[in-house]
Amino acid sequence: MKQSAQKHASGLPTARKIRRACSNELYRTVKRMKVWVPEEKLEQAEAIYFKKVILNLVWIAEHESNRKVLADWWDENVSEEIAALWEVDGDRLRQAFREAFGG
Repeated sequence: MKQSAQKHASGLPTARKIRRACSNELYRTVKRMKVWVPEEKLEQAEAIYFKKVILNLVWIAEHESNRKVLADWWDENVSEEIAALWEVDGDRLRQAFREAFGG
């Protein structure tokens, strides 16, 4: 592999980067929903999201450039649990996440 290709080849992200990305994505989602979520429930949602990303990290890394596929994965694997935790409508949550995430 040439040096320039190596520089742009992405390895798996660190746990810190994943945790920050999960936190930012949920923060943007809450902002778009225009609801108040208690800090404790936001932290619980971040923990749920982080855990699910870690468990599927290789698949997510393989599809990192396809936000639609990643948003579909979030809909299927994460959204229902967070909607129940936050006591919000699941469809509204999924729509807000897609708007925030870009998928």
